[in-house]
Amino acid sequence: MTLLHTGTWQNNSSSLWLLKFSFIWLLGQNCCTGSAVWTAYMNISFHVGNRMLSELGETGVFGRGSNLKRVAGVVIPPEGKTQNACDPNTSFIPPRNKEPWIALIERGGCTFTQKIKIASENGAKGVIIYNFPGTGNQVFPMSHQSFEDTVVVMIGNLKGMEILHLIRKGVHITVMVEVGRKHIIWLNHYFVSFMIVTMATLAYFAFYHIRRLWVARIENRRWKRLTRELKKAFGQLQVRILKEGDDEVNPNADSCVICFEPYKPNDTVRILTCKHFFHMNCIDPWILAHGTCPMCKCDILKALGIQMDIEDGRDSLQFLMANELPGTVSPMEEETNNELSAARTSGKVTQVQEHPTSANTGSQLPAAEETGHPSPGQHDF
Repeated sequence: MTLLHTGTWQNNSSSLWLLKFSFIWLLGQNCCTGSAVWTAYMNISFHVGNRMLSELGETGVFGRGSNLKRVAGVVIPPEGKTQNACDPNTSFIPPRNKEPWIALIERGGCTFTQKIKIASENGAKGVIIYNFPGTGNQVFPMSHQSFEDTVVVMIGNLKGMEILHLIRKGVHITVMVEVGRKHIIWLNHYFVSFMIVTMATLAYFAFYHIRRLWVARIENRRWKRLTRELKKAFGQLQVRILKEGDDEVNPNADSCVICFEPYKPNDTVRILTCKHFFHMNCIDPWILAHGTCPMCKCDILKALGIQMDIEDGRDSLQFLMANELPGTVSPMEEETNNELSAARTSGKVTQVQEHPTSANTGSQLPAAEETGHPSPGQHDF
């Protein structure tokens, strides 16, 4: 019975685990969608007097809301010490010949959208945002609002500071930005975090179920061994069938102290190691529930060589041996029998009180009828 209940629980737990896994898998389909990132080829020209130096490289990344098109112009930073262009009053000094220009802005202080909006309202055709100090030449695709005819590119902090220092020294710098290559980012940080959590969850469930199966198998083996030992131990106890003429079936003889019923011919009794005997149908579940003789409290299971752990419990032994030992009743049947026996005993006492003048008034009543409980010494041999 216990093993069947455990197996049912394991089936329900497996179904729940499969449901959780399916949910995680479906959730992962949305997290695994790749995002496209476009790099930017930048041709930077430095005009120093009559000399011009050029530098070409794939040094930028287009913003996610940027227009993917070619743009060229003079590089102009914001006026003032603050280079993040977060103040709505930020101004730029455009070229005098109305040449197209591109704003050079430092990252931080406000959102990318605010920076781009201020530069676009001042007439910039493009916006170059350089990263935080200390990040080297690291770049990433910015998320911002889309602005018509405005190209937005991020470059590294080192390259941005280099351009800014040259402009402050009076160097005229122009930049031509062209669309570079397309890259698909599958392993973004959200997906990596999701995979770590998923793998940790699956590993936990796998370990949990393997451990439960291992523990259940050990318990099953232990209970099978205990069942064999109990059957063997009960087989060592002597069983006797009462007959007519035996002293135990005499009307004045003692009754069974468990069910309070007198012994009758053809009753099967079991004799314990302490030489006390009882109805076999009564004493078998009693021993499984209590482990001792109801008369002298002798530990019968220990005398038979059965060592019980405290956590095993006596009730579980009754369920375990209910179908193994012939004639063994379940705990519910035993409780019902005890209630019926108590009712019969109560009826006997009432009958004695109703007839105080009967022929047996002068003689002493048997102890079982006076108190409803037999004296322990009456069953000793």
